[in-house]
Amino acid sequence: MTEKVKIAHISDLHFSGKQDRRQLDAFDRLLDHFNNAGFDHLVISGDLSNNADQGDWRLVKEKLEGHALYQWDKCTVIAGNHDVINLEEEMRFYNALNPLPLLRKSAFDRKLTDFSLFFQELITGEKDANKAFPFVKIINFPSMKIAITALNSVYPWYPADNPLGARGSITSGQLRALSLEHVLASLRECFVIGLCHHAYRVYGTDSLIDQAFDWTMELKNRDEFLAAMKVIKARVVLHGHFHRFQSYSVDGITFINGGSFRYSPRRYSELLIGKEGGIEQKFITLA
Repeated sequence: MTEKVKIAHISDLHFSGKQDRRQLDAFDRLLDHFNNAGFDHLVISGDLSNNADQGDWRLVKEKLEGHALYQWDKCTVIAGNHDVINLEEEMRFYNALNPLPLLRKSAFDRKLTDFSLFFQELITGEKDANKAFPFVKIINFPSMKIAITALNSVYPWYPADNPLGARGSITSGQLRALSLEHVLASLRECFVIGLCHHAYRVYGTDSLIDQAFDWTMELKNRDEFLAAMKVIKARVVLHGHFHRFQSYSVDGITFINGGSFRYSPRRYSELLIGKEGGIEQKFITLA
């Protein structure tokens, strides 16, 4: 263990069952590399599945277990929109029965609960603890304490407001929870990392086509999210969703997009955090 904490960040695996052999083999190779390269922690920022299939979650869990990474202090996983929203199923169900918004919201909440319970050991470190979003994971490394503050940004499918199921929103309750005094007190001695699935920035250009795409992918309340990150004094925010490997700064906070393992299975983000809070980040492509 060096004085720098070494974090690997990947996103958007989009697995599609056991027949997805090539991607699963590539995942094995990448996890082998993380172990051999001495990474201290792995963050997966959502979209483990492509079709909200719990079987894909199970594949990820089995792979992490096989590489001794399915441990609270070794790995953090959050849900993406593809983990809890099956767009084809949503549209078919809506067209057939036109369920009330509250019923669709209840079904969405159950799916998110299922995800939280499935990966409970990576959230709380215990099998039977209460599920929770947001959750704060404080890891005591020999040289420093690092806090990962994870929020759910997935927003239910609605035909008018979220027609592709890809827009995001973080509930006001989650954002308020981060500002509670006992939460802030627990973060004071930590290097704080924010974590959600949706990108703070997508294209953000004057192109009408890009603006339309931005609308379908955007984090609806990104300004409120940014304000919450400032309150907790986050230095870095990790996300995925927009399949582009990129690093950018907003009001002094470094945002890192983990890209897409599905489309670039040999590429990932490496984050080195120094004892005095220095940050080094780069994207690495395996030979």
